[in-house]
Amino acid sequence: MSGILTMSGSDGERPAARAERIRAPLVRPRRWLFAGLIAATALIGIAMMLDIMRAGGVTGLEVVILALFAATFSWIAIPFWNAVIGFGLTVLGRDPLSLAAPRPAPEDGRPLASRTALVMPIRNEDPARVTAGLAAMLRSLARTGHAGGFDLFLLSDTTDPAAAQAEEAAWAALRGQLDDVAGLHYRRRSANAGRKAGNVADFCRRWGAGYECMVVLDADSVMSGPALVRLVRAMEANPRAGLIQTVPIPARRATLFGRLIQFAGCLYSPVLAAGQSFWQTDAANYWGHNAIVRIAPFTAHCGLPVLPGRPPFGGAVLSHDFVEAALMRRAGWHVYLLPSIAGSYEEAPENVVDYAKRDRRWSQGSLQHLRLLATPGLHPVSRLHFLLGAAGYVSSFVWLLLLLASTLYVLAPAAGGAPLVSVPGSWVGGGPPVSLLAVTGLLLFVPKLLALLLALAGRRAQFGGAARLLAGTLLETLFAVTVAPLMMMFHTRFVASVLTGHDVPWDAQVREGRMLGWREAAGSVAWTTAVGAAWAALTLYHAPPFFLWLTPIFAGLLLAAPLVRWTSSRRLGEWTRRRGLFLVPSEMEPPAELRSAPAAEPEPPVAPGLPAVPAPEADLTT
Repeated sequence: MSGILTMSGSDGERPAARAERIRAPLVRPRRWLFAGLIAATALIGIAMMLDIMRAGGVTGLEVVILALFAATFSWIAIPFWNAVIGFGLTVLGRDPLSLAAPRPAPEDGRPLASRTALVMPIRNEDPARVTAGLAAMLRSLARTGHAGGFDLFLLSDTTDPAAAQAEEAAWAALRGQLDDVAGLHYRRRSANAGRKAGNVADFCRRWGAGYECMVVLDADSVMSGPALVRLVRAMEANPRAGLIQTVPIPARRATLFGRLIQFAGCLYSPVLAAGQSFWQTDAANYWGHNAIVRIAPFTAHCGLPVLPGRPPFGGAVLSHDFVEAALMRRAGWHVYLLPSIAGSYEEAPENVVDYAKRDRRWSQGSLQHLRLLATPGLHPVSRLHFLLGAAGYVSSFVWLLLLLASTLYVLAPAAGGAPLVSVPGSWVGGGPPVSLLAVTGLLLFVPKLLALLLALAGRRAQFGGAARLLAGTLLETLFAVTVAPLMMMFHTRFVASVLTGHDVPWDAQVREGRMLGWREAAGSVAWTTAVGAAWAALTLYHAPPFFLWLTPIFAGLLLAAPLVRWTSSRRLGEWTRRRGLFLVPSEMEPPAELRSAPAAEPEPPVAPGLPAVPAPEADLTT
């Protein structure tokens, strides 16, 4: 769709309502611009690589290297241009959708015209943390004066009997302390068909007709009352919007790894999301939580297919969110990403092992999406979301193949006794190889630099000041470089596991930070360290200059065990916090929602003094 996407409104529309209308001019030109930038960047990199190779004639191995390089180089160009576009829009003070100056929505006291369900599916979660987070959101909603427009549904798929008993007790305690709050509903299914997607679908069938929209939450989600109200107002002002996704920002992390991930998310996500919103426009993606969904079209059009064949490629779709966004857009409803809505938070895994376990599940779901690329009627951008989701994991496999092929390319003449540095097209001399390395480094690190510049210009106090922000960014970049080879190996193993037919269980995530013992840390990366040691020894023996080039790769692989162990430490995480490293806005100026919700240790589910909201409806506990 090209031209201007704008939602109808009367001439007498209030300014607050007009401010919530979503406009997106020049949709096709901006998508072609983004695609052209990626293609031009890829062609420049490929041309530079060909210039390196052609001196001695292009061999079969060099053709393989070129193909692998082209895929890898194109992949890293995508976040680069997202960041450049997001940076430009932010500096110019432009909204990524309308391309105009953002219009703040004045609060004119209008009541919400629709009712919205807050829907949180859970399975074997810590009930104290869950109910505390819910209480924080209800308290925040009450402060907006619009809590009467929302009902809460806690939808349990818990299978463990002891956990279910604790869950019901926590819910009863929550109801007892919130006996003046309307619309608190709890339901536990006896059959867990369809996992989370099935849980949400069951809600839509049973109660969806009573609501215009639902805000889907994960067990670790926290959203502020103003953010929830803004989502509802945006849906009311844009009747063709089927789904609006916010940008969840990591919060409440305690371990060193968790704080590094939290810092990176807070610093880089806004600029990257602005760039994504610019070209996705009305065909954005859905990340499964912290988003508002219009229930009627979701129920009518977003039923998930069952893929033919056996898992991991067949059976139920694991990563349902991408598919639901694609089906919503196929039906003609608009899907938006609104980076401007603040107050949307989530938690991230607190150590490398738990982070990798989550990625294993996501990798299988993303690879399943490749089977849906030929689905009739999908929007081209929705197909691109499927491709990019799978590429996020396949690219690691391609990167590893590129490194191994490059090693073979260098070692083959070195092992035969030829002087390495004089080999035509060698990657260890100066000139073109160094130039290509510099361009690659720009693509990788400029997004971080641009996000840092924006934060220094406007948000440095929220990160503890300029000096702490600079130090934190430098250390986070060093950590990202060191951990990248380890994640490359993990992702390669995940892709290989899926390709060889190994299914994955979909268990509850570990939310609490935990210090990994040396046995677990070393055991989780033993194969990675062994591969790294053999690779490094072979390269050092036959080609010492090339070994130096691969030092960052070898360092990440050989230091994997201590890296996994030490970054899981809550003590080191607290040490960095006390010294002002990796501080984030939610720590410098904690919003009320996060002060009330649990952090390192579970807190009582409800703090006293919760403002009153309308009287309760019947409990739907089953």
